[in-house]
Amino acid sequence: MSGSERDPDLAALVKKIARERHFGFDSYKESCLKRRVAVRMRARGVSNYDEYAELLDRDVAEYEDLLATLTINVTKFYRNKETWDAIAGKVLPTLWRRRSGHLRCWSAGCASGEEPYTLAMLISERAREVRESPLARVDATDYDRGSLDRALKGEYGEAAFEELPGDLLRRYFTAGTPRSVVPAIRSMVRFRRHDIIGEAPPNPPYDLIVCRNVLIYFDRDTQQRLVTRFTDHLEAGGYLVLGRAETLFGDVRDRLKLEDARERIYSRL
Repeated sequence: MSGSERDPDLAALVKKIARERHFGFDSYKESCLKRRVAVRMRARGVSNYDEYAELLDRDVAEYEDLLATLTINVTKFYRNKETWDAIAGKVLPTLWRRRSGHLRCWSAGCASGEEPYTLAMLISERAREVRESPLARVDATDYDRGSLDRALKGEYGEAAFEELPGDLLRRYFTAGTPRSVVPAIRSMVRFRRHDIIGEAPPNPPYDLIVCRNVLIYFDRDTQQRLVTRFTDHLEAGGYLVLGRAETLFGDVRDRLKLEDARERIYSRL
């Protein structure tokens, strides 16, 4: 839904955010915007968009809380085990044979870092299996500064590890609470603030792009534009991994081969 078709008061708030913070949400689904703005409105005790806009003028720090709420992405290590098992069992071995471990990966919408660190761990596991060095780089991007700060710190409470296999937990994290990512994994991941809609990928081309449960927040046209961009910046034979609820639209379907329907894993033709 375009900005002109939205609730006019919500549309005015979105324009204000874009003007004041240079970040546009015109491509977000209206239901997502309403739900997440409502979270901040309830937290600050205001009942309509005009009152909330006035609050933003009085308390500019609220912008950061609002943007954090609008861009939040709930995640854990090894979230959706079957997807990571497929990446570890098929995607990485195929890429390793082709690239001899020199892998270039992008975690788009990385939130607080669990996804790119998981990917780095699996790359390290593959290196251990073939007794080679993991010569890999994982670019990890997100718009939310708070999430990136947590990712860079690399410290996590026990709830983040509920789905992570025990051997990976012991091998790649320190003991104690909170646990910290070990230096070998930290060194593989490069975090960067990035607007997935308005900015080009950081260091293409890539062998593997992982963007899970991000596209669902955008309208169909934006989803198609983003997947086309991902495909443009994949090497031939490279892989794209989406979330289970996400799919392809338009001509890009002719450029990608579906490798795993359940886990939404595609390779570039």
